[in-house]
Amino acid sequence: MAAPVSVLVVGAGASGLATVEALRRKGYAGRITVLGAEPHAPYDRPPLSKQVLTGQLEPTGTALRAPEILAALGAEFLLGEAAAALDPRTLTVRTESGREHRADAIVIATGLRPRTLPGQRDLAGTHVLRTLDDAAALRERLPSCARLVVVGEGVLGAEIAATARTMGVDVTMTGPQRAPMAAQLGALVSETLADVHRERGVRLRLGVSVLGLIGADGRVVGVRLATDEVLPADEVVVAIGASPATEWLADSGLGLEDGVLCDSRCRAAEGVYAVGDVARWHHEGLGRSVRLENRTNATEQAQVVAGAILGEDLPYVPTPYFWTDQFDAKIQVHGMLPTDAEADVVEGDVAARRFVARYHRAGVVTGVLGWNMPKQARIRRAEIGGAVPEHAPIH
Repeated sequence: MAAPVSVLVVGAGASGLATVEALRRKGYAGRITVLGAEPHAPYDRPPLSKQVLTGQLEPTGTALRAPEILAALGAEFLLGEAAAALDPRTLTVRTESGREHRADAIVIATGLRPRTLPGQRDLAGTHVLRTLDDAAALRERLPSCARLVVVGEGVLGAEIAATARTMGVDVTMTGPQRAPMAAQLGALVSETLADVHRERGVRLRLGVSVLGLIGADGRVVGVRLATDEVLPADEVVVAIGASPATEWLADSGLGLEDGVLCDSRCRAAEGVYAVGDVARWHHEGLGRSVRLENRTNATEQAQVVAGAILGEDLPYVPTPYFWTDQFDAKIQVHGMLPTDAEADVVEGDVAARRFVARYHRAGVVTGVLGWNMPKQARIRRAEIGGAVPEHAPIH
C-alpha cells in the first residue's frame, strides 16, 4: 500500500497532535494539514481543572509543544478554522469559513462538546470547563466567588469542586449519584472520596437530580433540585458530561453512535479514521465497541491510526487507563471497573487512604485501582483479564 500524498487531521487537540507526531516518527514525509476549531495551538486539558484554575499554571504553560517543535513537524496548522462538513467519497472537508480541504486520508479528532442545562447560555455566572478559554473565564471569577455550585459529580465536577475548595471558595457539589464518581469507581472508593470532600469542607448534595438554574436580572442566583430545594449560588459550573463533537458529520454517511463508529483499526470509512474522545471503535479484546475519554487513550490510539494510514494492519487493543487528582488523593485506574464488579482491597488500607483495589466480575479481573499507590497499581495491572487469584484480599 502506497503512503498517501496528503493527510488532513480535523482537530488540533492532544489526539490530533499525537497523530501528526506518530506519522512523522513512522517516516511519513507527505503533506499534513491540521484544522483546529480553537485559536490556540495544541494544549493539555487535564491541568485546566487543577493548576490553571488555582493560578499555579499560566494558560501558556499548558502548551503541548513549544512553537519551534511544532514548526519542526512540517505540518500546516490552520487554527480558528472549524470543520462544517465531510464528504468521505471525495475525502473533502468544508470549514465554517467556506474553505474546502481535500486529502488522501482524513483523521477525525474533534473531541467533545460539554453538555449544558436548559437556559444556561442566557445566564451570566454559569460555566462549563472544556477549553482553555473556559478555564480562564472561571479562574477570573473564583477569587471573588462566595458560593460556587458544581452541577455534576463525575471526574470533572469532583476535580473542580476540590480545586475551588483549596482556594477557599464555599463549594456545593450536586448530582444524581450518591457519591463522587460512583459510576466510575464503585461504592467502596467513591464513598471514601466523598469522605475526603466532606472533610475538606465541600458540601455534598448528592443523590438528587437537578431541575434547572434560577436566574435574576440575567444572572444565575441558584440551582433548583428535584426536591424543589434551591442551592444559592454566585457562580455555577455545569459538569454533566460531554458529547462527541460529530454534528458536522451529520450528512457524511458515517456511522455515528455516541462517537464515530470505527473498525478495530480505527477506520470509519475508506481513507477516513477517528482518534481520541470522538472515536468509538471495536475493541477485539473486549469483543465490543468502546469509546474512551482520557489523555492516555488520545496518545496511544494515535499510534495505531498513524500506522493504519501507512499500511500497518494492527488492531487497537489497549488496557484503558485514567487518573484523577483531588486534594491529596491521587487515583489511578487500569482496565475497566464495571458497575456490577466486586472490589477487594489487596494492598494497603482504605482508612489510611493508601491502597490498591482489584475489581472482578464472574471470576475475572477487570481492573485495578490505586489510591496513592501508583507503582503497586501499575504492577497489578498484569492481573487484568485473568482469573481472580486464590490468595485472600487484605482488608
